[in-house]
Amino acid sequence: MYSGSLRSSPTAAVGAFLLLAVLWGSSFVAIEAGLAYFPPLLFAGVRYALAGAAVLAYATVVSDRWIPRGREEWLGVGVAGGFVIAAYHGLLYVGELHVSGAIAAVVVSLSPVLTAAFAALLLPSERLGPLEIAGFALGVVGVAVIADPGGAGLAAGRGAGPLGFVSPELLGVALVFLAAVSFSIGAVLLRPLRTDLPIAALQGWAMVVGAGLLFGGAAVTGESPAGIAWNATSIVSLAYLTVLSGIVGFLLYFALLDAVGPTQLHLVSYVEPVVAAVGSWVVLGHLIGGEAILGFVAILAGFAALERREIAAYVATHREFRS
Repeated sequence: MYSGSLRSSPTAAVGAFLLLAVLWGSSFVAIEAGLAYFPPLLFAGVRYALAGAAVLAYATVVSDRWIPRGREEWLGVGVAGGFVIAAYHGLLYVGELHVSGAIAAVVVSLSPVLTAAFAALLLPSERLGPLEIAGFALGVVGVAVIADPGGAGLAAGRGAGPLGFVSPELLGVALVFLAAVSFSIGAVLLRPLRTDLPIAALQGWAMVVGAGLLFGGAAVTGESPAGIAWNATSIVSLAYLTVLSGIVGFLLYFALLDAVGPTQLHLVSYVEPVVAAVGSWVVLGHLIGGEAILGFVAILAGFAALERREIAAYVATHREFRS
């Protein structure tokens, strides 16, 4: 999807990057709005069943093959569908029952930091030095500040949450944090499983498999289609998440990944919370608190420490290009 034009035009690449940040950042707000009318796992399942069918149709048109071959490719589909689609979105949607989309976006911005940490643990070629460990610790501290500023997240005296002793806000942040963990583990496990299966085909199959797992989870937890309230807000939310954030967003992501590489594309995770905070305020009237801003700064600092070499190399390359 136009990756050649993005490589040749820095302006086009920046525009595509910002558009992706807007689409994915605003998706946290669309999820929050839609959860008033959808059971969470069914909501995510319907979204990815529709998006997966569309992305697979796209793959049949633009790719030389779209059906996985052999155990390794199907294993890759299973990892992506299980971790990156089903576990990540299932936990995210349930988490957003308890925290705002803006807070969820800030916690999810920890994903690149977690990915680097899990890569060091699971892949023999990856290692974390003292600065990288400090960067990971900064990111975790950022989430801790968001989840429990000053210990206020414990439910003593505030009204217990579903676990009896944890506040709903702390539970929501914990679930979204586990969503980010699931996404990061899936991203790391996929690295040795990458083959020449086109990325659009891999993502389309992953969406379909993930949707099936989400539907299974919905059935186990007692969610029913009868719990869906179809109205203008729920339809717009689902359509936005499926078409713009889902199909258009992922195709844009594929093009940017090919054009600028994963380290630069990770930076989109740090624009998304800004978009989500503005959108949450404009659409839902929710303001993000100072502790969330402080936590986000800590997470961003952790990412800079972990990816400092790649960021420096990228800046140096662009200086040479401009000169």
